[in-house]
Amino acid sequence: MKKLSLMLLLAVAAFANQNANAQMKDSNPMVGGAAMLRSMDIVDNAVNSADHTTLVAAVKAAGLVETLKSKGPFTVFAPTNAAFDKLPAGTVETLVKPENKATLTKILTYHVLAGRFDSRAIAKRIKAGGGTAELKTVSGGNLWASMSGNNLVLKDEKGGTSTVTIADVYQSNGVIHVVDTVLLPN
Repeated sequence: MKKLSLMLLLAVAAFANQNANAQMKDSNPMVGGAAMLRSMDIVDNAVNSADHTTLVAAVKAAGLVETLKSKGPFTVFAPTNAAFDKLPAGTVETLVKPENKATLTKILTYHVLAGRFDSRAIAKRIKAGGGTAELKTVSGGNLWASMSGNNLVLKDEKGGTSTVTIADVYQSNGVIHVVDTVLLPN
């Protein structure tokens, strides 16, 4: 048990240190070919990312632009276009239809936490939880965060997992963590 605790502690520390070092080195990290400026809000940065055009279209269709432009702070686990491409064919097209706005909103707000949770804050919760942190989403659902080596992995309510590929992209109203898979609530 002591060995497992030490290994977990080392993995969490490595993740937090890796992301802190990357953040200090590049205070405006590149995401989707564009610099993410700390002075801009979540929406204004996301629209500049070539990797997040599907997410931006979905946020617009769900009517969440003004919410994600507000003061916050928010933590957003932002799926890339490639993450949306993993969904069954036609899923995104169906979700952005006006009659599916409630479902789309639930899925998108499942990717959002109220508050600013950077990698250090999440790592601290994982350590306190003995290897797993339960995170309450804005939609009212839960995500579970854990470490796999130096990677932060999120587990959704359906049992699917998503890995954070770019952590700690600070915004004027929160922080974004880029993820490789869309998270799905029950």
